[in-house]
Amino acid sequence: MSALKLPRAIRLDPSDSFVFRQAAEPGECVVTGSFLFDPAALDRLDAKGRTAFRSGFLGVGSFGWSTLAVVQPASEAEREAAVAALARHLVEKLGAPDMAAALAAAAEEIAFAATLCDHPEQTLLALHRTLEQGEIRERFRTLTPRPAHDGQGFRAFEFLAVEGEDGPEEAIDLLALGDSTGQRRTSPR
Repeated sequence: MSALKLPRAIRLDPSDSFVFRQAAEPGECVVTGSFLFDPAALDRLDAKGRTAFRSGFLGVGSFGWSTLAVVQPASEAEREAAVAALARHLVEKLGAPDMAAALAAAAEEIAFAATLCDHPEQTLLALHRTLEQGEIRERFRTLTPRPAHDGQGFRAFEFLAVEGEDGPEEAIDLLALGDSTGQRRTSPR
């Protein structure tokens, strides 16, 4: 039997703190959270709600969102604590009829989240949700770390110091390069 692994929220940059109404805490267990979205009401979501719908994992403790999750080992006690935390939210925030029903639903969500962790530890998970023919569809992607020469694991960017170069400094206006649709945007100088 393989060891228990659960997905946990991870932040590689601070973007979750401003793209979601509330960001999940790094290290907390996450579930997909698709049960929070009503297919008939998706067109009424604000920008942060649409972002959560498209790509958010739901933190079971904070009830906040995370763009990425990381596969990590978990103890049975951590699994039980995640089920209990999610069940409390189901009762308090979503009106589950009683704690027994909430615990059963939470256990099912955590069990599904564990199935996403059939990957090596430290594998990153990304979620993409869509509405297709009136039903919510979830697609998952994985990103595994390359062996890092410095042991730091994932590195989104690497900065190198260049010494001995004298010359004009270059500045790039990233906002002028494109808008949120990925289209090139020009601005008067």
